[in-house]
Amino acid sequence: MSSSYPVPDVAVPVSAGMILAVPAGLVASPLRNGRDLGEADRSALVIGGTEKIRTGGAAVWVKVVAVTEAVVTRDGQVRAEGRPYDHATLGPLEDWLDAQAGPGVIGGIAERAVLGERYVKGKYRRLLSAAFMIRVIVLWTLMPDAQVSDVIIALAGDLALVPWSGQWHPASERACLDWRKALGPAPFRELQDTVLAASAGEHAGRDDWSLTIGKKEPLEACSADGSVLRVPDTPDNRAGLGSVGTADDSSAWPSVRLFPMNNCLTRSLLAMSWGPAGTDKAASEQRLLDAAMRDFPHVLTKGQVWLLDRLWHGTARLKALAGLTHFAVRVKSDITLDRVSEIYPDHSYRAETSDKDGVTMTVRVIEYFVAVDGQKVPEMFCLVTDLLDWEEYPGPELAALYPWRWDGSGCATRRCRSGWR
Repeated sequence: MSSSYPVPDVAVPVSAGMILAVPAGLVASPLRNGRDLGEADRSALVIGGTEKIRTGGAAVWVKVVAVTEAVVTRDGQVRAEGRPYDHATLGPLEDWLDAQAGPGVIGGIAERAVLGERYVKGKYRRLLSAAFMIRVIVLWTLMPDAQVSDVIIALAGDLALVPWSGQWHPASERACLDWRKALGPAPFRELQDTVLAASAGEHAGRDDWSLTIGKKEPLEACSADGSVLRVPDTPDNRAGLGSVGTADDSSAWPSVRLFPMNNCLTRSLLAMSWGPAGTDKAASEQRLLDAAMRDFPHVLTKGQVWLLDRLWHGTARLKALAGLTHFAVRVKSDITLDRVSEIYPDHSYRAETSDKDGVTMTVRVIEYFVAVDGQKVPEMFCLVTDLLDWEEYPGPELAALYPWRWDGSGCATRRCRSGWR
């Protein structure tokens, strides 16, 4: 019985990832001397004929690894023009990015990259390319314990098995490090901005994926919170970073204090300042917020509201933050708030706060209770925000938004549920 598939009058476009069915009897060696292919022969088997596939016949199922120009040697070997780095991609990750931001994102970034010429020349340019190295570094973040040669092999995948016209082997660690220096940070900043914009665009306009506040001008919820990470116990780390909780640096491990800044909905890490752990948590995090405003002003926009914890950052610092973006900060009972308005219908009010240097700022105060499971007495929460319009940004909505600070900052506890009282 013959097969019923149609025979096209024109060639069918073939691309990487497709599966081809080939009659087993048509698979042949291209070598002209008729010998069997051995390990020393860098050649592909070929299809020798046009026979139809018939029911009951043996078929070879072949995955398309790459589509290239063919290079045929004098003795009949069939090889692929180019090298693996011309065809390797990040697979589904890159497919998603190209679908959201347009085709060829990483290739375009690589073309615009200005390379440090003193780092890559001669054989280094033949071993790698800017686009391939960008992909290697991205994949390396997902394989932190791997050697760079392992990352290259993982990225090349089946491409490493293709008989290329020129011998190919994974680049050395030295070559990769030189390429990383040559690329510099600019391509990765552009890639980060593109990925974050693509992620935001994917969720934009979807009611079931919205985490915003505001009626006319919705603001995205973002959060920033401090964290501590242990680092190797070396003299340099102890001298430069210190440790947590001990003035005499007697802790078992030195530590670095981190200040990750995240989008609450996607948990995307937008930026992260870091520095010595320090013995005073509040002072350490205040310095890191200063560093974030100085080093990452592009991350802080007027289309966001940042949810911060109750380690009071001071009036001057919050006033500077309000110049870049918006905030909602929880405050302790020892922070002085002088009411300067009536109590609005949403039960919020305006107040002035100032610091010892005389810097004064008008904020809106939102007070509400949170009931915690198993706790009989609800806890009073007090937020202050630079969002002074109670009609555009009602207090109950800000109160309901605030628990997302834990999600956005990666705590993932979410044991508090805001309940407006």
